[in-house]
Amino acid sequence: MSASELGAKLSVAPMMDWTDRHCRYFLRMLSPGALLYTEMVTAAAIHHGDADRLLGFNDAEHPVALQLGGSDPQLLAEASALAARYGYDEININVGCPSDRVQSGQFGACLMAEPGIVADCFRAMQAETDVPVTVKTRIGIDDCDSDDFLRSFVDRIAAAGCKKFVIHARIAILEGLSPRENRTVPPLNYERVFRLKEDRPELEIILNGGLTDIAAVDTALGHVDGVMIGRQAYHAPYLLAELEHHFNPQQPLPARRDIVQGMLPYIESVLEAGEPLNRVTRHMLGLFAGQPGARSWRRYISEHAHRDGAGSEVLLEALRTIPVAA
Repeated sequence: MSASELGAKLSVAPMMDWTDRHCRYFLRMLSPGALLYTEMVTAAAIHHGDADRLLGFNDAEHPVALQLGGSDPQLLAEASALAARYGYDEININVGCPSDRVQSGQFGACLMAEPGIVADCFRAMQAETDVPVTVKTRIGIDDCDSDDFLRSFVDRIAAAGCKKFVIHARIAILEGLSPRENRTVPPLNYERVFRLKEDRPELEIILNGGLTDIAAVDTALGHVDGVMIGRQAYHAPYLLAELEHHFNPQQPLPARRDIVQGMLPYIESVLEAGEPLNRVTRHMLGLFAGQPGARSWRRYISEHAHRDGAGSEVLLEALRTIPVAA
């Protein structure tokens, strides 16, 4: 399976405060082919802020998708044109985040109730770039919890030209649940997403939500075009390496220690740019999850990486706390 084919099948979800450029560089070491998504960036922030800080990324991160938040077609179109110049491989509209802050800005999951606005945003964005524009959404919101509601929403956006939908297989409860609870409390409903793919075979449907192992990924891929891994890819990132090997058996599994060594030159460049060590190492805490010495690894980094002058020697010392076989 080529890198582009793998990127179509396997992606890592946009996760606020987690999937920043340092995290994405680290995840790319584990999976050369998966499509990586940025944290959500609002179109308004790009319009008013520092584009280099908000949109810059390392070329090693490719393939990488930018997720945008907003509901103003003009601002989203402007952000999409700029994102294309930065070289993103995909631009994604957030129609799934249930946080109060997002709702107050009239974007995120609340836009499922406004498919016409989403369609207008898509048209304006796609008109500005040849980079594919996609939509990430939920299966419903609040009392709008049915196959018909999801199909009607998707059809409206597809009629505007959208061909790819990433679907978190939970509804969003916009009042009464926190964003954290919305990630776990509403039950998963994979069957609704599977039925959508059956009904709309011409669309590219990516399943997101609760996928934590290779068996679950294989089962999902029997019904949809691709999968998106979220929290599991962050807390136990070696799963990405295992999935890469699963899809490309000729590619050997990398040793976790080699991943650490491979990160050292990047870490040195980050330190030289004036950023502290823990900006990178906080994303690496889960590398040895499930292995002997995982707790020692996390503890050593957590206790030392934030200190003034901390450098890559912290990771080397943390490795020494782990049995050689791990």
